[in-house]
Amino acid sequence: AIRARVSLDGVAPQSSQRTQLFPPSLEMAVQFYDADFKEGLKVKTVKDVEADKFIVAFAQHLKRQGRFEIPKWADVVKTSRSKELPPSDPDWLYVRTASMVRKVYIRAGTGVGGFRKVYGGQQRRGTQTKHFCKSSGKVARYVLQQLEEMGLVEQDENGGRKITKEGQRELDTVAVQAAETPDEDED
Repeated sequence: AIRARVSLDGVAPQSSQRTQLFPPSLEMAVQFYDADFKEGLKVKTVKDVEADKFIVAFAQHLKRQGRFEIPKWADVVKTSRSKELPPSDPDWLYVRTASMVRKVYIRAGTGVGGFRKVYGGQQRRGTQTKHFCKSSGKVARYVLQQLEEMGLVEQDENGGRKITKEGQRELDTVAVQAAETPDEDED
């Protein structure tokens, strides 16, 4: 069985439209199939929680804690050469940090160059074809340095960064708390 990405209205997906993996007729079956596996799941680690839930929870945790310093340039810097404007969210650096620490947790050894590729995107060049462009190295480097100062990550001997034992403990605690919070969209 070949699965193709289709948009919600059945038309070929546009980049700005939300796409799903299955056609609308199978979406309900997939939802119940996923819910069946999540029924008895006891959350213990970051890998057990959905990414968006964890990232929002850890960003709030960082903001409440106050150990993460926001630099002066955070409100004017672009996150990539391909972007025209800086992020509109005032807490974008907390969200990026939460996303990066989750990626280090899941895959140790990721460094600044790897994060530049992950957060890069297509650069629009007018009438010319789009071209992949890496994201800002300064942002990735600053976030990793702040996480090192907080004691959540450390440099790996094989290159890149890895999570510390204290960092793993803190991230797992936030993951358990994030899983316990009820969803607003489920009624």
